[in-house]
Amino acid sequence: MLKEQLAVMDLLKNLIRGNMENISKVTYTPQKPAFKEEAFSQPFPRMTPESQGVPSRRLAAFFEELAGDNRTDLHHVMVLRHGNVIGEADVAPYGRDMWHASYSMCKTITGMAIGMLIEEGKLSLDDKVLHLLDSKSLLAGIRQKNLKVEHLLTMTSGVTFNETGIVSGDDWTASYLQAGVKGTPGTKFEYNSMNTYILSAIVTKLTGESMMDYLRPRLWEPMGITQVFWEACPKGITKGGWGLFIGTEDAAKLGQLYLQKGNWKGRQLIPESWVETATSKHIDTPESMGPYGYGYQVWMGGRPGSYTFNGMLGQNIVVYPDIDMVVASNAGSDELFQSCVLLNIVKKYFEDDFQPGEELPEDPAGLRKLRDVEASLRRDGRRGVPELAGTGGRGGWKAVSCVSGSGVRRSGRTIRKGSLNAWNRPRKNSRENHFLEEEKLKRLLNGRVYRLEQTHVGLSPLVLQVFHNNYTEGIHSVGFHYENKKFYVSMEEGGMLHRLEIGFGRAAETEVFFHGEPYLLGTEGEFTKDEDGYPVLKLDIAFLEEAVRRKMKCIFRDHGERIEIHWDETPGGRMIKEGLGSLLSDSLKNGLMEAIRDKLGVDLAAILADRTIHPIVTGSCVPEKEESEEA
Repeated sequence: MLKEQLAVMDLLKNLIRGNMENISKVTYTPQKPAFKEEAFSQPFPRMTPESQGVPSRRLAAFFEELAGDNRTDLHHVMVLRHGNVIGEADVAPYGRDMWHASYSMCKTITGMAIGMLIEEGKLSLDDKVLHLLDSKSLLAGIRQKNLKVEHLLTMTSGVTFNETGIVSGDDWTASYLQAGVKGTPGTKFEYNSMNTYILSAIVTKLTGESMMDYLRPRLWEPMGITQVFWEACPKGITKGGWGLFIGTEDAAKLGQLYLQKGNWKGRQLIPESWVETATSKHIDTPESMGPYGYGYQVWMGGRPGSYTFNGMLGQNIVVYPDIDMVVASNAGSDELFQSCVLLNIVKKYFEDDFQPGEELPEDPAGLRKLRDVEASLRRDGRRGVPELAGTGGRGGWKAVSCVSGSGVRRSGRTIRKGSLNAWNRPRKNSRENHFLEEEKLKRLLNGRVYRLEQTHVGLSPLVLQVFHNNYTEGIHSVGFHYENKKFYVSMEEGGMLHRLEIGFGRAAETEVFFHGEPYLLGTEGEFTKDEDGYPVLKLDIAFLEEAVRRKMKCIFRDHGERIEIHWDETPGGRMIKEGLGSLLSDSLKNGLMEAIRDKLGVDLAAILADRTIHPIVTGSCVPEKEESEEA
């Protein structure tokens, strides 16, 4: 069994058992900086859609359908025509100027760096990978002797070392070069992010600097892209196939750059010949991933001549050269490749029979509609203001003296056991009733801290933990505080106390740290009741720089003495199932899943999802005396 397969097995075993201590075999070093707002450089001009030949009403309908479909979880979308922004929507709580994880969308940027190196005469498509990386491995010399740069670009290397590498150890290059090859390189498309990583390693080998640094004077600075960050592996090599954080407008600039054949403001940043070659079909792709084929780290599109920089979960730059348009998106869906709901909606509005004109008569009413849709999404997001569901109750909570997780006594109003019986009284004004019930619950929860009985669950979603090699140590306690008319939830995790402000009707923003790395979260809450009448606090926690969300449903039982937390996250179970399919070899996957199914009656993906994606944890409120003794 290969080393990387054993590493995956160990990871899955520990996740299922809830053993989070020393779970990673990859050296962890904090990398991600805090996002800092600054003046945007080289923005696109803003023009009305009609002045660029596109109806405002069409864009309004596009934004409404794209944001209204629950399967897309849209965060940002921008539409360009002739290099001008004609429509842009940011869906609350995701802010316009925030950078966003791009996942595999950045593979195309790695392809740009390869094109630059070829233009500089330092590299060719026919160069052998082993020679470029000075491999002395006898095994590699036998298995990969015919592997060329072009095979990496077209995802036809056949190398069996795939995304598993990110959890198996520190030296990904050595593991890749020692891996076997299925079939003959250049003959079959097999998507593998480690091909792109090796392209980045080649850039470093030939230039003596990381690909991120190599691109700084050649791409980032000339285009005014200043708010950008790209993670590196433990050996300092830019990850290449994932790990890039970039804003939607800056990402759209890269699509416009390819649309302009590599020219930016009169300067040829990328050779025109490379752009033409990279955006041409070189290999067929599976229908389930994308039916139009693949170029050099670029997916071909349905409209003739079109292509897409595609990242999982909805990170896309779609380029339509024949109509001079670019569509850029960020989202948090659970879909991995081009064949997805989000891109199908894009195709509906900008492919098929769509033919924009050069200029249309202005449509004031249509433009108002478009601006209203943009403003509504920016202000209210997709869901609008949550409403309290249900009116029945189980009576009140008895007063319990509790203290915060930090051991500091919190002052809270004492509520008599029967005080919540007022919920059962009819009120003339439902909005007033909702507000009063919410205020009572906030005061009842103030100062309460619950020690959890299952401590394997963290605030960070599983996808984020794996991709950033930043694993949780588990939440040990959860507390609630109401101060200065603001409501907070606190979580003690790994010696840190995450304190999130909760917004009601609109997410409140908080910065938290996971082992030294800062992340911006937007937390929105809703008070309601379950089917038995118990009070419930629902929390939707959006990771504003990422494509992931964490969800908590806190049910308060026994007059507030007990808490039951139902966790969930997006992307969820589907992502786990498809991710396992790509990480495990066919023999291991079939044998392991069959063994677990025969013994336990469920499959591995279901077990992992239950333990990590949507577990249920319980806890008890800690009395003041007991908490003080522990402190």
